[in-house]
Amino acid sequence: MFEELDMGRADDVRALFTSVFSDSEGEAEGLLVGNLAWELLTETDRQDIYGFAAVEGAEIIGCIIFSRLTFECEKNVFILSPVAIRADRQSQGLGQGLINFGIDRLQEQGIVLIMTYGDPDFYVRVGFRCVAVESIRAPFDLKFPHGWLGRPLPGGSVMPIPGRPSCVRALNKAVYW
Repeated sequence: MFEELDMGRADDVRALFTSVFSDSEGEAEGLLVGNLAWELLTETDRQDIYGFAAVEGAEIIGCIIFSRLTFECEKNVFILSPVAIRADRQSQGLGQGLINFGIDRLQEQGIVLIMTYGDPDFYVRVGFRCVAVESIRAPFDLKFPHGWLGRPLPGGSVMPIPGRPSCVRALNKAVYW
């Protein structure tokens, strides 16, 4: 059910994110996040992105995307954003399972810290914890600083990291933060 995302399925991923976010946040947000997912998959260097999908048959019913955060010091850090589970499959543990699957694969790649910006009530269920923006800055000022979360992987920690990181080009827009 969980697998590495075929990056050639960017159109299917865009449709999933657009549908999920349109249903929950409105059409404008759906288009914004759908286009973000598509841009991440089509414009990001392969060494700077990982995608994972929940698949039934040939249909993608859930997707998560991790992309690199680059700090002045050499830290192998990625950000989890965005995440979508088809509306009729939410609240069944699919999102948590997919995130844990993806994190296990990133750990195999030597990633030491994963950050995300989202709902703390959801992400604490998969091992994330709130991070003070003074400790690890986000690429942009955050509208909701309480949603800045980190999850260290073995060999890593949520210790202060100096400087403001940069993110991949597709995510490098203040509207997402």
